[in-house]
Amino acid sequence: KFAERLKRFSGEFGVQVYLEPGEASITKSTTLEVTVLDKLYNGKDLVVVDSSIEAHLLDLLIYRESAKVHPNQGPHRYQVCGKSCLAGDIFGEFNFENELNIGDRISLQDTAGYTMVKKNWFNGVQMPAIAIRELDGSLRTVREFDYTDYEQSLS
Repeated sequence: KFAERLKRFSGEFGVQVYLEPGEASITKSTTLEVTVLDKLYNGKDLVVVDSSIEAHLLDLLIYRESAKVHPNQGPHRYQVCGKSCLAGDIFGEFNFENELNIGDRISLQDTAGYTMVKKNWFNGVQMPAIAIRELDGSLRTVREFDYTDYEQSLS
């Protein structure tokens, strides 16, 4: 009976119904694209990127997990750090085929889980744009954020 009611509801309102929190439907569907802003050495090679786990991937901080980079192999190992003042603003340590340089892009994998609902303006770190890669490979920007959005979030 429950399945029949759900089917009727779906048909009546023209919606698709999910019966779980949604993780299965978004796993491996989303990336957070970050850019290397700086390189440092402090006993290990570090790169600072234009993002922050506090602002953009809060679940990493809460669950003490590392971000995912694919394929995470190669001779060049870096600790990828966010640009906020948070001492624990670290995405993780990853291996890369080539040496990273300022301006290089890193694709953090499988970031849809709580990225959108838990994002915040910690230290005024800008929100990432939301974009969709279409089936033909083209990229369509759905939403961009700017300083006005930050100001409005304060009131």
